Amino acid sequence: MKVRNGENRFSDQRMELIISNLLRAGVLLSALVVALGGLIYLKHHGTAAPGYRVFRSEPTDLRTVSGIANDVRSLEGRGIIQLGLLILIATPVARVIFLLVAFALERDALYFFVALLVLIILWFSLVGGHLNT
Repeated sequence: MKVRNGENRFSDQRMELIISNLLRAGVLLSALVVALGGLIYLKHHGTAAPGYRVFRSEPTDLRTVSGIANDVRSLEGRGIIQLGLLILIATPVARVIFLLVAFALERDALYFFVALLVLIILWFSLVGGHLNT
């Protein structure tokens, strides 16, 4: 990172610590949310026999963020599990956003634009299939 006025806001070691804590917290939060959703799901549907003869895709309410949010508000186990998976997906995105802000604060143009490119690629990979609808 560049040093400005003899001061380094984000040393490499400090950035690595913040990033590792961010990733650790995201994965831990995701695991806890998925486990909670799993327990709720098993409480309500644990004794039901699975039917493997006919394929059933995910319900439509679990395919959108608003549908997942509605299921979470209703304390539906599957919706809470999906929320945990969304948190898991958002964790590396949050890492890239943190790096983008850190590089902008340090006025490190090269790494800022590399992080911006990575964020754009992540964004299009996550929503690119739904741009035409």
